Amino acid sequence: MRLLLINPRFPDSFWSFRWAVNEILPGRRSVNPPLGLATLAALCPPHWQITIVDENVEPIPLEPDVDLVGVCGMGVQFQRQSELLAYYRSRGFFVVAGGSYTSLCPEKYAQRADAVVAGEAEYIWPQFCKDFEAGAPQPLYQEAGTVELPDSPVPRFDLLKLDLYSGASLQFSRGCPYRCEFCDIIVMFGRRPRVKSMEQVGRELDALRAQGVQRVFFVDDNLIGNRPQAKALMRYLKDYQARHDYRFSFGTEASLNLATDAELLRLFREANFSWVFIGIETPDEASLKETKKTQNMGGNLLENIQRIYASGIDVLAGFIIGFDNDTLDTFDRQYDFIMASGIQSAMIGLLHALPRTPLYERLEKEGRLREEDETCDNTRVGTNIVPKQMPYEEMVVRYQALYRRLLTDAAIATRINNKLRHMNDPLYSGGFAPAESLRIVWRLLVKGILPGGPRRWWAFLRTVPVRRPQQLAMVVSDWIIALSMADFVVRHFASARDEREETEPFVASVRAAIAKYLEGGKVGIAVEPGPAPNVSLSLGSLPDGSFFARAARPLEQLLRHTRASLTLSIESFHAPHLEDLQRLLKRLARYGDRVSIVLDERLRSLVPIDSSVFNLVLAGSKR
Repeated sequence: MRLLLINPRFPDSFWSFRWAVNEILPGRRSVNPPLGLATLAALCPPHWQITIVDENVEPIPLEPDVDLVGVCGMGVQFQRQSELLAYYRSRGFFVVAGGSYTSLCPEKYAQRADAVVAGEAEYIWPQFCKDFEAGAPQPLYQEAGTVELPDSPVPRFDLLKLDLYSGASLQFSRGCPYRCEFCDIIVMFGRRPRVKSMEQVGRELDALRAQGVQRVFFVDDNLIGNRPQAKALMRYLKDYQARHDYRFSFGTEASLNLATDAELLRLFREANFSWVFIGIETPDEASLKETKKTQNMGGNLLENIQRIYASGIDVLAGFIIGFDNDTLDTFDRQYDFIMASGIQSAMIGLLHALPRTPLYERLEKEGRLREEDETCDNTRVGTNIVPKQMPYEEMVVRYQALYRRLLTDAAIATRINNKLRHMNDPLYSGGFAPAESLRIVWRLLVKGILPGGPRRWWAFLRTVPVRRPQQLAMVVSDWIIALSMADFVVRHFASARDEREETEPFVASVRAAIAKYLEGGKVGIAVEPGPAPNVSLSLGSLPDGSFFARAARPLEQLLRHTRASLTLSIESFHAPHLEDLQRLLKRLARYGDRVSIVLDERLRSLVPIDSSVFNLVLAGSKR
């Protein structure tokens, strides 16, 4: 059996760090590889031929030579996952849907896939494989029991293009003992954290070490949910690295009470965990109590963060605004806390109610759910809840303003210095070879610092650790993170008023540049109005390749200076113009998340489009 497993392209978000990946990190295309698909591949019968394609780093094959196609997906990937399922199904392939959002909402996939795999896969996926080989697959495979993690195999890391990622992923535990109202983890994995054996972790590290991986992200939703096991893991990791004379740099997600356990914090440092992501959510105790985030209550949040810094461990954090206790004053309180804490990677989201969570069920009963598209991305401008103590529209406006305040050059520098004041000896060292590190610093200076002008130059100089050179890697990392987030805000947080006023002159420039083609009827242009207009170009039979050269600059300017999207519909094409088209696409690649390409099916073999860069619209047709 020949199986193609696909991880759909993520929509652009803060989590993408697209500017950092595209402009700064040499040779990388994405942050983390699809660990779930690598695990699924290891659960397949040994005689199956398996290919994993991650659309975030490589284009999908439009005509694969396979027997079945599996498409995974998180909530933020639902739209693209649905498109891929529809496309391959329309081409006659047997398609299987899986992933975290499928596990949370299997009913949404009943009409989208031939088979749905919902829940942890260790037991139900082998059963599906057996049924498929026997020609009798069922429409739904749903895990109803508890998967013991010692039954989980070593993921097929060899099927992943690990050199295209900034690190690799590994999982130790599933489940979380806490009961945060908004979280779907306990809905899917329960409140009893289950763990792998140390020997399993060792085998997975062996596989990653064999491929030269040094940066590893433990994707556990709370690595310290089972604290005795977490301490045992830290001791094992320390010994593993000493035994193999190999230096892994680890990161993970953990709850803030890590800071109150001195032994655990020491063990984290000894195991070389250079960063942790913590769901802080809010400094307001009333909101923490409301959402049952009890693990963050009863202590001084700022002192706890500083205690982690003192151990040399960086803190990335998530924040939420929109709890019932929140008011418009909450935005200022969040700003003050984030600035004082020095947290650079501060992912702030508007509260979003995920299906099946206690929050969703409560707000549904109260009639406070808004009709929203199914993005499940809590870092976008909008959400599906009706706030209790502030107008929705004003909440959205203040949300955008908060990010702009945090991402000024002065605010970035202040946060870096507030952090380093408590972190004399960071564990983070970059993890790159010396030559790569120099290239990263050079690219940051040329593509990030210098274009910002004198204010950014001065802000950057304020953060250069002249007396503590061991802090330099952390400073460079924080500037890369901050400028990547700022780039996202510039591209996605423009106001509706800005767009109405500013888009039309750029559209006029496009029209002027391609006027002769418009007059000859070879090209059509249409503009769909709205807060973020879509400019659609229909390309007919072009008389020459100069069209692409003429259109390139005004189209690039349109995307650079507005939030407009672009749709290129290529209905016919001449082979000699392929290089001209590729030059155009290269100029637009930085804005690829806002460029959709509709390609006539007859042209797919002639005009290759990288779906990891652009939104390749897949119109289904029977094979």
